Amino acid sequence: MKQISTFGSSSYQISDLQLLRNSNDDAAVARLLARCPIMRLEADEAVSESGRARLYIVLRGALSVASDTRTGMADGTVSKILPGESVGEQSVLDEETNLSSITALEQSEVLVIEADLVWQLIDESNVLARNLLRLLSFRIRAANAQLRRRQKLGEFYRQLSMIDGLTGLYNRAWLNDLLPTMVATAHGSHAPLALIMIDLDHFKKFNDSHGHLAGDEALRSAAQVLSGALRPTDFAVRYGGEEMMVLLPDTSDKVAASVAERLCERMRSAKVFADMRQPLPHITASLGVAVLQPGQNEHDLIATADAALYRAKERGRNQVAA
Repeated sequence: MKQISTFGSSSYQISDLQLLRNSNDDAAVARLLARCPIMRLEADEAVSESGRARLYIVLRGALSVASDTRTGMADGTVSKILPGESVGEQSVLDEETNLSSITALEQSEVLVIEADLVWQLIDESNVLARNLLRLLSFRIRAANAQLRRRQKLGEFYRQLSMIDGLTGLYNRAWLNDLLPTMVATAHGSHAPLALIMIDLDHFKKFNDSHGHLAGDEALRSAAQVLSGALRPTDFAVRYGGEEMMVLLPDTSDKVAASVAERLCERMRSAKVFADMRQPLPHITASLGVAVLQPGQNEHDLIATADAALYRAKERGRNQVAA
């Protein structure tokens, strides 16, 4: 970064500086800026800090400003500063060295104003104070909008990470996150919470006979059965492998058993592929039903449903046990 002149000896005018436009006394402001250096930066050259807070105003060319790491939002965000625009206002107000990374995108000329002179301009010319407030207000609104977008994007990806990619059902991560809350809510409101554990029968044999692609299709078919048979307030989860689970808030044991029977019937009638001449063109499932009891936690509820599922398998599969 090389000094090539001062503002007073250059052809630049106060009207070229956005922060000082519309001043009532351009001559007075120009006198204060007269000795401020104009520095030339070559393309890709970084602004070298002196350990003091400074305001930089681009007169010609363009600067690239990376996000300030002090904000905790350094994610590669880069702002482009064009002629008339400035950078370093925050460092002047904070009386700290600018920690942003400032680099010339092309050969550029930059007016450098030391912090003490910025404060003198604020004291003697209220135009700088007004324009500075407008600029900071705009940047705060822009930062808030960016933060809201990031929050929405983060929530989108968080939700996406809780969906099983093959079946479209909720996954184990979702279950681990939400089931404890559902159990606590049920205990707090003294409302029933039912859980149905589902295991596709002879799934290994199905895979061996028809291949893993058909096995994946069978899992998708089973998931569609669950999704199509439940209320909007119910939840279907792929627990792991060929095991699935249904959560029924505010549902008694009798209603849960009826839902399980309906799921069992729909499962056995769901076709995996159209060629009925092939063996095992359908899938069946064993289902275990449990309802949350006083003092039980989420692990107890799952264990109770799992024990019921084991009983359904012992009785010949393709049926419901409680």
